[in-house]
Amino acid sequence: MSKSFGLETERLRLRWLTLDDADLMLAIWNDPAFVRHVGDRGIRTLDEARDEMAKGALRLYATYGFGPYRMALKDDDTAIGICGLFRRDNLDEPDIGYALLPEYCGKGYAYEASCAVMEYARTVLQVPRLVAIISPENSASIGLIRKLGLRFERMHNMPDDDGEVCVYGMQLSD
Repeated sequence: MSKSFGLETERLRLRWLTLDDADLMLAIWNDPAFVRHVGDRGIRTLDEARDEMAKGALRLYATYGFGPYRMALKDDDTAIGICGLFRRDNLDEPDIGYALLPEYCGKGYAYEASCAVMEYARTVLQVPRLVAIISPENSASIGLIRKLGLRFERMHNMPDDDGEVCVYGMQLSD
């Protein structure tokens, strides 16, 4: 698929990230809520953000045909966050994840984007099962994941992380 790949919802356009989106990723990775609930990646410059994107999102697209998508408002293409599928070495299934810039939280954008990503995973990618990993303290994300239909399954230790995360999961197909 080309880098122009995209999904649309009522209010959003989602497309694969490009290195031109390094400013968005730098803002997300340094947002206090992201640092608190996901972790401090130590990425402080645009060059570091581009390097991390090349090792992360761009590698996911090339290897699996999915990854995080840039979320933008349909009206004016304002980038507001990311939502997509990730593939981690220590999990058996792809996991859904999202991060919004603080001024766009609480407006239903993550739910709207997640529904589109899950439908794409089910119908196009034919992913049979999906998980989500969430910090136990992140009650907003836990609420959203539960609203999407995922259910708590277990606690899990992520590599290079001191604490456990909650793993939620659901079958997408039989």
